[in-house]
Amino acid sequence: MKEDIQAKPAKSTSLMQRILIYAAVLLIVFLIGFVPMWLKARGSAAELATAQRGLSLARLQNTLASATIDARRGEYEPARLAVSNFFTSLRAEADKPSGSALTESQKQNIQALFAGRDEVITLLARSDPASGDRLADLYESYRKAMSG
Repeated sequence: MKEDIQAKPAKSTSLMQRILIYAAVLLIVFLIGFVPMWLKARGSAAELATAQRGLSLARLQNTLASATIDARRGEYEPARLAVSNFFTSLRAEADKPSGSALTESQKQNIQALFAGRDEVITLLARSDPASGDRLADLYESYRKAMSG
């Protein structure tokens, strides 16, 4: 018996299968570009957060140093405003439950600074020359509290 061998056309992939393959390839190409950029952005965000914490502490120290200089020069009202701003900002930073620029040990160390707050502000309000020395002492205490 002789059979006729007929060539059958090769099965072509269906349109849906081709679309799925193209979509999968497109997704892989997208992820190859996206993942490295996402990792880089995440690292940059961490660096930014660290820099912002450092900036916050530097601003606090700068405010107190400015008040000390103003008091030594006899400019008591700007010094009083700066000290008041310093204590307000320091209290806000210390009261943050998370994301604070201060470590737990620094938060404990600065509590002693708040004890002399009213006295310093009163000395400045009275334009007392002793306020300059008192602010210089406060500045040194702040630096010690921040260093450890």
